Amino acid sequence: MTAVVVRRVPVARGYRFELVKLLSQWRVRLLILACWLTPAIFVAVVSQQSSLPVDNVFGRWMNVTGWSGSLVMLGFAGTWGLPLLASVVAGDVFAAEDRLGTWRHLLVAVRSPRRIFVAKTLASLSIILLLVAGLAVSSTAAGVLVVGNNPLIGLDGHLLAPSDAAGQVLLAWIFVIAPTLTLAAIGLLGSVAFGRSPMGLLLPVLVALAMQLAQMLPLPVAVRLALPSYAFIAWSGLFTNPAQLGPLLIGIAVSLVWAVVATVLAYLLFLRRDFTNLAADGSGRRAVTVGALPLVGLLAVTVAVVAVSTPSMDSGIALDKVQQSVATEFAHLYRLQAQELNRPNVTEAQLAATASCTKGGGLVEATGPGNDWRCVVSWHLPDVEAAGQAIYQLDVTADGRFVADGDGPKEVNGYFQVRTPAGDQPNPLWQFDGNVDLLATTPKG
Repeated sequence: MTAVVVRRVPVARGYRFELVKLLSQWRVRLLILACWLTPAIFVAVVSQQSSLPVDNVFGRWMNVTGWSGSLVMLGFAGTWGLPLLASVVAGDVFAAEDRLGTWRHLLVAVRSPRRIFVAKTLASLSIILLLVAGLAVSSTAAGVLVVGNNPLIGLDGHLLAPSDAAGQVLLAWIFVIAPTLTLAAIGLLGSVAFGRSPMGLLLPVLVALAMQLAQMLPLPVAVRLALPSYAFIAWSGLFTNPAQLGPLLIGIAVSLVWAVVATVLAYLLFLRRDFTNLAADGSGRRAVTVGALPLVGLLAVTVAVVAVSTPSMDSGIALDKVQQSVATEFAHLYRLQAQELNRPNVTEAQLAATASCTKGGGLVEATGPGNDWRCVVSWHLPDVEAAGQAIYQLDVTADGRFVADGDGPKEVNGYFQVRTPAGDQPNPLWQFDGNVDLLATTPKG
């Protein structure tokens, strides 16, 4: 009697099968359509409004340069969009088989739980990357077409040429793929661990929300950077000169480690599933012991590694850093204002801008986040003996971003527009966003 050779289905065929299954779902098709159309509509409409999303990084420049719209969309996506996409796609890819009771049919067809896991993982990640690409391409194209391919003002006031802005925007979107993969891996873990329960579908959103709340707290920098969600924020460091790459690279590395660990945990849980029992669709106890506890341990390890390798056990927001950041950005933006007003060109060296800052009216130590920072910027003009001064009220957030609000004199930063030969234009010195490098040990010039 001839033995029957049972061949397992190749991973490539299983991947195509799972990809077709995902694309056949109406909610996935709706997500793809939304990600490729909605950002374009949002950017096109908002950039033409008088009221702009100034609470978002680069939001105040949406009607000046088309590259701002993509970055505003990136900020929204990192907060809400990408966690939701990871939940809908990765958080349901295994649980769907539990709801439909199709595991035995799938095992008979593929004949390998390992290949099923790989195929489903690759298919879900492919869809997520397609959705991220849609957000990036749609928002960028709309901004450039509607507003224009104009220079972008960086977070230290320096002007990025359109080609440089395009490169930095592309890098920013590429870098947020790392924390997105983390949420996708957590979604896979929740989908395997909780089965039919909606908890698996909600897990990436809940984890992302918890991490966002943690980022708002005055945590030590080591704890902040050990959370994979920090990579959703750290891309803003690309838009300073020199770029603040330290926090960004650490955030990406942490995100990738979390993604690998969560995927491995999901794989181990999946191989332990009892596919012969239709009622067995996950284990709460096993989800805690094999899923949650290792991730808590990973957080402790990453905090320890970051704390040992970097001087980061305080808030990272110090007086010297704030003063240097404000002075540097003011000098760059002063030159931009001078060009708008057709004033004589001056260099940053000639201006020699400095900032003297206090916090809480000088009654508290000038360190850490808060909306009670006040800075007086001084500068000099060639052939002018008296120094110029301008006052700014600062709101510094725990992640190092600050908003400087001009408080006079009115000729410098008192109005949100300046009258130029070409008409009224936004006053770059009225309000501006900046970034404090949380890992810098000395001020950067």
